[in-house]
Amino acid sequence: MDNSFYSHDELAGLGLKSYGENVLISRFARLYSPGTIEIGSHVRIDDFCILSGTIKLGSHIHISAYSALYGKFGIVMEDYSGLSPRCTVFSATDDFSGDYLIGPMVDESLTNVTGGEVRIGRYSQLGAGCVVMPKVRIGEGVALGAMSLVLKDLDPWKIYKGIPTTFHRDRGRKLLNLLK
Repeated sequence: MDNSFYSHDELAGLGLKSYGENVLISRFARLYSPGTIEIGSHVRIDDFCILSGTIKLGSHIHISAYSALYGKFGIVMEDYSGLSPRCTVFSATDDFSGDYLIGPMVDESLTNVTGGEVRIGRYSQLGAGCVVMPKVRIGEGVALGAMSLVLKDLDPWKIYKGIPTTFHRDRGRKLLNLLK
């Protein structure tokens, strides 16, 4: 063992739906239902991350330590997007109204889990500690300030921050010239 990432042979044995080249997954990350997880090329998943459910990661993505993706209804991270440490992305949520019971150990007939796909657009970056709720589309080029709570769709090429997120200012696009 040269480092804390799975070797190429170990990666092949994880049972992922698909993965590309130069994929680095920490041995301390947890992948639940790996057969529903697709990973592009040049992706790094750091220590203590959790990936569960239907997840599709594009290429050139970094998921920092202690982040969690709960993909019951699907999560897509497009190319060049990333999560800073301790981000959590939910594609499902329990009904907390008091009309239903809550939790994975309760019979499904007694719960009301709802949600929808979360999509994080190309070139988007979530700051440390951000939380994204179900059915949200984060537009291309969005930057989120640390500890932001995302409850609704975010327009492309803008910077947002806060609980819940509010528009802060437009985001520059010079980074696009770096790829030419």
